[in-house]
Amino acid sequence: MNNLNFIYNRHSVRKFTNQEIPMEDIMKILEASTYCPSAKNAQNWHFVVVKNTQKIEEIAKSIENKNSEIADKLHDESKKASFTKFIRFATLFRNAPAVILVYASSYTPNGLDELQEAGGYEQEINHIISMSPQMQSIGALIENLTLASAAMGYGTCWMTSGNYAAREISEVVQFNNNDFSLAAIVPIGVPNLPIKSPSRKSIEEVISIIE
Repeated sequence: MNNLNFIYNRHSVRKFTNQEIPMEDIMKILEASTYCPSAKNAQNWHFVVVKNTQKIEEIAKSIENKNSEIADKLHDESKKASFTKFIRFATLFRNAPAVILVYASSYTPNGLDELQEAGGYEQEINHIISMSPQMQSIGALIENLTLASAAMGYGTCWMTSGNYAAREISEVVQFNNNDFSLAAIVPIGVPNLPIKSPSRKSIEEVISIIE
């Protein structure tokens, strides 16, 4: 296990110290994150790094405002309460010294055009789309990002719960490339210890072996 400590040392960190992260370290982490597999080697990603504390707060406010806007249109009070209850988790990045916005560009998976043209393959088409090959590449990227950060002594948290405010967030940081959509928010900083992580299922629970 010792050779795999870079994996076991990764945790979802939600509280950070005020220690600033040198841009040089962030660049190393981002470069390492791009050394991941991507479908068709499309490398369909873009980073927006936000270190300005005022901008980070504006991003958090944009999510809070969008949350309130949506909640006001919900008629089911229990659903409204559930939707607004966890807004603090969607904005916990506001205490991080840096935030990385990960964007994904569009991607057409192999076989999709052909299946659509051939007709009669709705089940196969739905399966391909539901597996989100575009986002699988981004998932590999973010996993590399979180592992590289942990290896360099930093903590991260892979966040998507505020994605309903993607348009407003992009406006805050003035990222106006229509070819890209916000995939995740990743705060990064020195962890404010201790860190608590949930237990994992045993490997026996999640494996099937065919011999």
